[in-house]
Amino acid sequence: MRIELRRLGVAVLAAVAVLADTGAAAGGAVAAGEQVPVTAPPAGSDAWNRQLFGGQAPPDPADASPASVAAFFARLPPVERQLLAARYPLVVGNLDGAPPALRYRANALALAAERSAARRTAADPARSAADRSAAADRAAVCDRLLRPGRRILAFDPRGRGLVAEVYGDLASARRVSVLVPGADTDLGRFDREPAPGQDAAHSAAGMGRALHAEQRRLAPDVRTAVVAWAGYTTPVGLGPDTATDRLARAGAPRLRRLLAGLAATAPDAGVPSLLCHSYGSVVCGAAAPGIRAGRRTADNPAGVTDMVVFGSPGMCVDHARQLGDGVRLWAARDTTDWIGDVPYVEIAGIGHGADPTGPAFGARVVSAAGAAGHTGYLSPGTASLHNFAAIALGRYGDVR
Repeated sequence: MRIELRRLGVAVLAAVAVLADTGAAAGGAVAAGEQVPVTAPPAGSDAWNRQLFGGQAPPDPADASPASVAAFFARLPPVERQLLAARYPLVVGNLDGAPPALRYRANALALAAERSAARRTAADPARSAADRSAAADRAAVCDRLLRPGRRILAFDPRGRGLVAEVYGDLASARRVSVLVPGADTDLGRFDREPAPGQDAAHSAAGMGRALHAEQRRLAPDVRTAVVAWAGYTTPVGLGPDTATDRLARAGAPRLRRLLAGLAATAPDAGVPSLLCHSYGSVVCGAAAPGIRAGRRTADNPAGVTDMVVFGSPGMCVDHARQLGDGVRLWAARDTTDWIGDVPYVEIAGIGHGADPTGPAFGARVVSAAGAAGHTGYLSPGTASLHNFAAIALGRYGDVR
C-alpha cells in the first residue's frame, strides 16, 4: 500500500511539473519543446488535386480511402503511373493504397531532391554554421536511404521528417508486420548507428530488420514483409509530449490509413500484425478502436489484428477490452526496462493509464527473457524477438 501511495505521489508531482512546464495553468500556451504533428497532406497535394486524369479528378490525399486510391492506379497504364510518380513524388510516395513499387520509386525521387537541396544549404556560406551542419546531416541521412535495395514506403521531409521502410516483398507477402516505434524516432534517428556495446536492433530500422530476419529463420517457407513505420510525429525526450496522448491521437488516423493501404495492396497477406514499442503503444492504443476485423484465414478465423506492445508506458485504457474487438493484445516487458518504474496512472490527461503487462489488464503476457533495457527487445537471441516473430507468423503454439 505504501509503495502504491508513493507511486501515486510521484505521478501527481510529475503531473504538476509537466503542467507547469506546458503552461496549462496559464491558458494552455504551447511550450517550447512541444512538437507540431504532421497531419496535413504532403507538398504537391494542391497541384495534384487540380489535375484531371482520364477526365476524372484524382483521389484527394487528404481523405480518399486507400481502396479508392488502389482502384485509381489500377485504371492507369504503367507509363502514366510512372509520370505521376515523377511529377508528384511526395504525393504518390505517401499515398496509402498506391502500388508499393511505385511508392518506392516516388520516394527515391523525393529523397534525391531533398538530398540535393540539403547539400546546397550545407555549402552556402551565407547560412549559419548550425544550419549548414544540420543540412549536411540531412543530406547524409537521405544518402543512406537511397542505397540500392532499400524500399522506402513513405518519406516526408516536413518537420523532423517522417519515413517508413519495408523489409521483404509486400507484393507477394503472406504475412505482414508493422513496427510502430516510440519517442525520439524521426528521419535522422530512424536508422541511427548503435551505441558502443549495442547491437543494431535498437533503432526503428534495426528492429524491423531483426524481426524480418527472425521470421525468415523460424519460417523460411513463408513469404513475409515487415514495415518499420516512423510515419507519425513522435515526442522528443521525456518532455510534456511524452506524458500525454496528444501526438498519439494525431498519429492514430495515419496508422489506420497505413493498415487500410496494406489491405488494398498486399492481396495475398492476412491481417497485418502490429508491434508497438514504448510511446508507439500509445499510438496503437489510440488507433485500436477504429481497427475492424479484416481478411479471415484458417489460422485467424476472426480476422483480428495481433497487437504486441512492449516497453509500454500504458495505452490510455484500463483494460484490453476497451481497445475493441478488432485486436488481440499481447504484452511484454523485460525486468531491466526503466519503463517499469513509471507510475501507471492517468491524472488530468497526464500519464497513460494501466500497465498492459499487469494481471488485471487482459493482455496475453509473453516472455522477454534476455532483453536488456528499454530498446533491447528485438536483440538476437532474446525470448521477446522469438515470441514477437512467432505471433506475427500466427504460430501461437510456439510463443513462450
